[in-house]
Amino acid sequence: MAKRTVADQFVGVLAAAGVRRLYGVVGDSLNPIVDAVRRTDGIEWIQVRHEEAGAFAAGAEAQLSGHLAACAGSCGPGNLHLINGLYDAHRSYAPVLALASHIPSSQIGTGYFQETHPDRLFTECSHYCELISDPGQMPRTLQIAIQHAVGRRGVAVVSLPGDIAAAEAPSGSYEHAIVADRPHVRPTDADLAAFATLVNQARRVTLFCGSGCADAHQQVMALAEKLSAPVGHALRGKEFIQYDNPYDVGMSGLLGYGACYDAMHGCDLLILLGTDFPYDAFMPKNTRIVQVDVAAEHLGRRSTMDLGVWGDVAQTIDCLLPLVDAKPDRAFLDRMLRRHADLLSGVVGSYTRNVTTHKPIHPEYVADQLDDVAAADSVFTVDTGMCNVWAARYLTPNGRRRIIGSFSHGSMANALPQAIGAQLLDRRRQVVALCGDGGFSMLMGDFLTLLQYDLPVKVVLFDNSSLGMVELEMLVAGLPAHGTSYRNPDFAAIARAAGATGIRVTEPSDVRDALREALNAPGPALIDVVTDPNALSLPPKITGEQVSGFALSMSRTVLTGGVGKALAMARSNLRNIPRP
Repeated sequence: MAKRTVADQFVGVLAAAGVRRLYGVVGDSLNPIVDAVRRTDGIEWIQVRHEEAGAFAAGAEAQLSGHLAACAGSCGPGNLHLINGLYDAHRSYAPVLALASHIPSSQIGTGYFQETHPDRLFTECSHYCELISDPGQMPRTLQIAIQHAVGRRGVAVVSLPGDIAAAEAPSGSYEHAIVADRPHVRPTDADLAAFATLVNQARRVTLFCGSGCADAHQQVMALAEKLSAPVGHALRGKEFIQYDNPYDVGMSGLLGYGACYDAMHGCDLLILLGTDFPYDAFMPKNTRIVQVDVAAEHLGRRSTMDLGVWGDVAQTIDCLLPLVDAKPDRAFLDRMLRRHADLLSGVVGSYTRNVTTHKPIHPEYVADQLDDVAAADSVFTVDTGMCNVWAARYLTPNGRRRIIGSFSHGSMANALPQAIGAQLLDRRRQVVALCGDGGFSMLMGDFLTLLQYDLPVKVVLFDNSSLGMVELEMLVAGLPAHGTSYRNPDFAAIARAAGATGIRVTEPSDVRDALREALNAPGPALIDVVTDPNALSLPPKITGEQVSGFALSMSRTVLTGGVGKALAMARSNLRNIPRP
């Protein structure tokens, strides 16, 4: 009978923790692990074309499921390729276990072929990063890593030399069940009392919501109703808060629209709910602020804060509601709702004029049509850059759709690999990747992964032959665009050559039918839509200091343009305003 190896033990612990897939590229020091996966029921090796794609796929799976996902890279260059996807997973609070296999243990520190030091390299993008240098460290080191990833919602990295992985596992090693269920966090009575006092003293309250409101839609609406408070959101909060929201005033930030900025600056108490919104330039400077977050380290790091409340958003609001007085005066709320509708009415026509004849095709029109024809429970993965703009403005959340991207890390090339993880999680669910041509071509090799595993991902490619967001940054900074243009192939022809459905669209009148054809096609499909690189409109005055990537402050009106169905929602919400 074959002896149980450390690799067998490692894979067994992953399977027991609920990991069903291990994404990576096989090779040398990783081979014992891959062979153990082959022989273990309940866990599958997913062979991607690039380790970065594997890390993105694992992060997407973890974000959508809420459970642990895993990826792996071979020694040196192999595990180095994981790092960008792991940064994204870590900053998205996705529980991911990464295996960074290592050179032979006796060679560590000698400058051996492909030698790196994973236990140092991955420390910044993980909660836990350790080297297993002796078989006796297993399975405890791996279990500790998993508990860090699950308990703290982020990445944990284990570095394992290939010779240790192939060694016999020691008998009588300590194993325990993984604790995966997260507890609810309730604030202290003192914090709740102080919170209630600030709310009761305020005349005008605004709620600003992030992804921490994922399970708190009902509670946020109840609080807004009691306080007659406008409700705005950050990009990561959009999918959880915007739908069925009669208090909606839009989104703040780089891609913001509507009256959210006005509501945040016009109130005398701003309540930040589950948001780690990074752009402090959009925060009011002379307004009282209460911040609620389950991650204590987030409290106060983006703005001045009069009170920090450590707790889950849903639990906190449930405890707060009985303590606060109702505010029946809707004057501020109604003014913000009218302002929101007026602002949206002024920009909504940007893609409606000459839309059926304008060439190249308006990208806004493509996103709006996709929103119409996509399934009610679609998962959208969204590339960084201009695709973020179209997703923020035109994809309509409904409580069942999911929208994920590299919204905190801001990496290119995330949408395609994230779609792989999303589709492997549920093959029956419609998964649509909104890709820019720059991002898609960067990790285009993993389009072949869709074919290898027969994943019915639909890639909608916004093909404007440029890095559009970078061109915008250069333009606003007063620089001529340089190094931003691409000479693109016919991506649809490449998809067909690979064995997938490929559709190229150059006529705006063909957009809707082409989208439907691609969405209904069996297996993977790519629709290559040639879009207008000059689609984004700008206000007449903006300073160069206001734009630099996604990191520095910008004018609240930098990105104007259409807003899809948000206008219809805003006009509908006006019906809630009592008539004089």
